[in-house]
Amino acid sequence: MGSEQPTVLVVEDEPPLVEIYARWLESEYRVRTAQNGSEALEQVDEDVDVALLDRLMPGMSGDEVLAEILDRAPDCRVAMVTAVEPDFDIITMGFDDYLTKPVEKETLLETVDRLLERSDYQRLEQEFYALVSKRSALQAAKSAEELSTSEDFAELEHRIEELETELDTAMGDVDDGEFVAMVRDIEAEGEDPAEPPDGETDPFAEDVQDGADSDDSPGGGAR
Repeated sequence: MGSEQPTVLVVEDEPPLVEIYARWLESEYRVRTAQNGSEALEQVDEDVDVALLDRLMPGMSGDEVLAEILDRAPDCRVAMVTAVEPDFDIITMGFDDYLTKPVEKETLLETVDRLLERSDYQRLEQEFYALVSKRSALQAAKSAEELSTSEDFAELEHRIEELETELDTAMGDVDDGEFVAMVRDIEAEGEDPAEPPDGETDPFAEDVQDGADSDDSPGGGAR
């Protein structure tokens, strides 16, 4: 993590999306791109600060690439950017945020900014942020009944409560208002997905949804 300008790695197997994400990011960050897992691993080193990672790709899956990224660049923050609705398996995965396509420009940029801020915090805060993000993603995708009957989700909630207590102790007299406000924003995003505003949006939303019901798209479904 040594660059003056942060480096973002975009891993996405749809070339038009690679181009769009790179265009959104390049004014503020150094951008590297990869269209599959093998290319992504060729691009990963200690200078990569944030990786935006598609979950379903030909060859190596995003889950496999994630494990390799965390092994090779443990300080890199990772956001999954995918059309795959989150399931309970995300609880044990080592990413920091989960964005479901279509992703708006503002959301993408805010996520990268937030992950860069997270890289400056201590282990407890990083884990707390990641778990709250996962909880919000699951709350947006699952019914109340599914959540209430999931042992994995109950363990997630318990760990979040433990971390809140540990953070209260560790932060002492430090003003944590900004941190708490940020967590509330994350939770609000998960509970009440916003309607797309005017401006630049992911133009492949319809393609992604159509692809979920068709085997014509690469990989036979949503990315």
